[in-house]
Amino acid sequence: MSKETPCIAVCIIDPQTKLCFGCGRTLPEVARWHRMESEERLSIMAELPERMRAAGLPPMSPSPARKTQGDAT
Repeated sequence: MSKETPCIAVCIIDPQTKLCFGCGRTLPEVARWHRMESEERLSIMAELPERMRAAGLPPMSPSPARKTQGDAT
């Protein structure tokens, strides 16, 4: 994933806060993320830890990479 995304592949919206449990973004932010300028993305990303803390959402870890049939074990 790009360095300019907070996505950790835990894409579930909290019904109370309307924030993604994984990254802390709102659905409108997620929907227009690819159209934002780099400066706007970085600004939002700087706010996410405090946003999550204020909402009482614990920081999440990225989902483990899924292995495909051809991957080594």
